[in-house]
Formats: sequence, C-alpha cells, structure tokens
Amino acid sequence: MPPLLGRSRRRAGQLADPALDDVELAEARTQLAQGRWVRVSALLTATADDWDRRGHRLVVLADGAGSAAWAEDWLLAEPESADAAALLACATVLRSLRGKAGKGSGGRGEEAAKEACRAAARMAPSDPTPWLGLLILARSRGTEEEVSRLFDEVRSRHPEHHHAHHLMAARLAERHPEAGQDPLHEVYDFAAWAAEQAPADSPLAVLPVVAHAERYRVLATAGSEPDDPARSAHWTGRRARQVMKAAFDWWLEWEREDHPRNRIDLNFLAHAKVCEGRPAEAAALFHRIGEHVTPAPWGYPDRDPYQAFTAARGAALGSV
Repeated sequence: MPPLLGRSRRRAGQLADPALDDVELAEARTQLAQGRWVRVSALLTATADDWDRRGHRLVVLADGAGSAAWAEDWLLAEPESADAAALLACATVLRSLRGKAGKGSGGRGEEAAKEACRAAARMAPSDPTPWLGLLILARSRGTEEEVSRLFDEVRSRHPEHHHAHHLMAARLAERHPEAGQDPLHEVYDFAAWAAEQAPADSPLAVLPVVAHAERYRVLATAGSEPDDPARSAHWTGRRARQVMKAAFDWWLEWEREDHPRNRIDLNFLAHAKVCEGRPAEAAALFHRIGEHVTPAPWGYPDRDPYQAFTAARGAALGSV
C-alpha cells in the first residue's frame, strides 16, 4: 500500500510536510501535540463543510503520535463535539494501521477504529470524513465489497471527494496484476468516469494520471515493468499520452491553487510529464510544486522519493 501521509522513508527537510501549504493546519497540529485543542477546534469550525479541506486537515491532525489520546480528552470535555469525534475516528484509524490498539480495546484496534468512525458518523450524518476514515482502513484491510460500499458512502455526501477517489484508484489498480499492460483495466475506466462526472474546474481531472501511476506501481512491483519509470513504455503509449495531455491542458486552464491537496496532484502530473519525456511541461509544474515533494508517486515502485524528485527536477529545469 502506498503511504498515506509520507511517513515511509521521510527525512526531515526533504519530503513535504503532510500539511502541504496549509499554514493554519501546521500551527494547529503543533498546538494539538502539546495537548491544546482550542486552536484545532477553531480551525475545524472555520473549515465548516469544505469537505476536501476538512478531510485533509483531520487526517493530518490525526497522524500525530498523541492525537488519539488528546482527541479522547477533548471529547470527554465536549461530548457533543462532532469535530472531536471525527478527530478521534481518524486518529484511531491511523493508530490501528500502525498496529497499535486503542485504550480498552483488548487488542482489537481495528474494531475500535471502526466503532469510533461509526460514532462520529452518527454525530454528523452529512460529514463524509468518518466514512473517509473507514475507507482508509478498508483500503488496506477490507474486502472489495467493503471498499466499494464505503466509497459510495463518502461520495453520497461529497461526490468529488479528492482523497477518497485517490484511495479508490490505488485499490483498483491492484486488481489483476498478472494482466500487465491492459488498456482496458478497470482503474482506467474508473478514473475516466470520475473525471467526466466532475465539474469542469474539479481537480479530479487529474485522476486518470493518478490511476496511470498507481497501475505502474503495481506492474513494476510485480516485475512486469522496469523499476525506473522513465525507462518504462507504460508512459508513452497512445492512451497514456492522451491522458497526460488532457490533464496538463486542464491544469493550464484552471490552476486550482486553492485546493488543499493541490500539491499532490501537481506531483503526480510532474512525474507523468518526466516519464513521458516532456521536460519543458514538467519544468512548469516543478515551479508550482516548490518544496512540496510528496512520496507518491516519486517513490514508486520502491525508490527514494526525494532523490527521484530532485533528479527529475534538475533535469527538467536544466532543459529550459
């Protein structure tokens, strides 16, 4: 499973802070690590029903080592707080994925995580974030039916949910690795469908590129593609070039800098342009990315993501 937040192989000052360019989120996370949740509460209140931003912020906040314990304290102090319940849900999910059971769970960390998500969902029925927590858990451990059901739950509350679509693409890409370079693989159909269903300015326009990278990860891990993506024909076929061009053209027109996970999309798109052999287009994307280097897809299939990024950026910027 590709890392959710870049914890794998992360080295200080190299891979991006999972908060990306959200300064308020980074500040609130620091406060939470010190046991102070007032700043977190104000941040989530201000986020309101911006569901992509709320999901991004809660998952980043939840990833702290002590976040679950602080969320439990917050919920004890404010038992009606849906924000505290959602933070506890996400933190319990991530703690379960790290193999740590919650307090009083008797080692049943996964079940404790599911119950925390269900409790948060009951407190805020319109919020897709508790369902996102369940999807994060199921993406790693659930059945195909469970993943599909949870994705539908998220999408019924926010049809364009960015993180949920990325999780679904990663999971679908892992089906039938033995099929190799199948242009009709279901992950491509899913990504094309999602991009077509989304509004014109939606960053889901980049999802077909994400799907292409996730499928490369699977094929390279299986040994049917080179472990250096730049040497793989995966990126240079007709369908691949059409996908890359459509996504890059979308970016030129819309440049959704306001989206909380914008830098993730830019990393996927820059990586694709490098692999496609389009350094000038990649250079424009590297300028926008700045220092926000994400582990996916630069680490695919098993590379040092920072080294791969810096080498690609140096080559692209040196070509223009």
